[in-house]
Amino acid sequence: MPIKKGDLVTRKSYDHDTLFKVMNIKGNICYLKGMDVRLYADSEKEDLVIATKEEQERLEDDSDSLEDDFLDRSEFFYLPGKVLHIDGDAEYLKRCLDYYKKHNILAIGKKISEVEIATKIRDLLVEYKPDIVIITGHDAYYSKKGDVHDLRNYKNTENFIKAVRECRRYEKSHEKLVIIAGACQSNYEELIKAGANFASSPKRVNIHCLDPAIIATTLSLTERSKMVDLFTLLEKTKYGSDGMGGLISNGLMYVGYPR
Repeated sequence: MPIKKGDLVTRKSYDHDTLFKVMNIKGNICYLKGMDVRLYADSEKEDLVIATKEEQERLEDDSDSLEDDFLDRSEFFYLPGKVLHIDGDAEYLKRCLDYYKKHNILAIGKKISEVEIATKIRDLLVEYKPDIVIITGHDAYYSKKGDVHDLRNYKNTENFIKAVRECRRYEKSHEKLVIIAGACQSNYEELIKAGANFASSPKRVNIHCLDPAIIATTLSLTERSKMVDLFTLLEKTKYGSDGMGGLISNGLMYVGYPR
């Protein structure tokens, strides 16, 4: 069966490890987008196989199923932390917004290209006054170019760093504004140095499209008086501490009484 635009496929050369959607085809080259992983790729048609229903089910990630076990439904009332989610990818942004809605978190989503985030983020912070801001989209480390520490060898890490710095000019405190930044293979160390509380990717691996939202949701639904267990939090993400890392933090939810 010939490969066509819109098909869900896997790659033989990568042992069918990731589910992709065919976004475009030019000649013998198919341009792919990860269904769960924040990844763009291209591949020759001969390397692709249309995913069966069984393969789709095998590769579908269960990150959407984070249990909402935070709230005890007593006579108290709860005010979760507010999220501003800025994403360079509209489809991934929608999935994250659906995830926040599922967990009853007030989240504002903005689709902004990675190169424009730094110039637009301050106005959004002033307007929405979030407790958590997410800066994500697409990134890549071009290992063939050389030094892992050279920001010129990354697709968008430098753009994310500029945006993080703008956030810290707006609010210096890591407690008053939690920043979650980065995408697939981003330079984790430089994003943390720039002022992010959490960032990707310590081992320069890909991350799931929901990983930043999972971290934000956990922080948003944890009481301000409680410290979030960092190891447990990172294990909720697809690749654990290989894909995401950050600072030990307290929760961001206010709890009041009576209901």
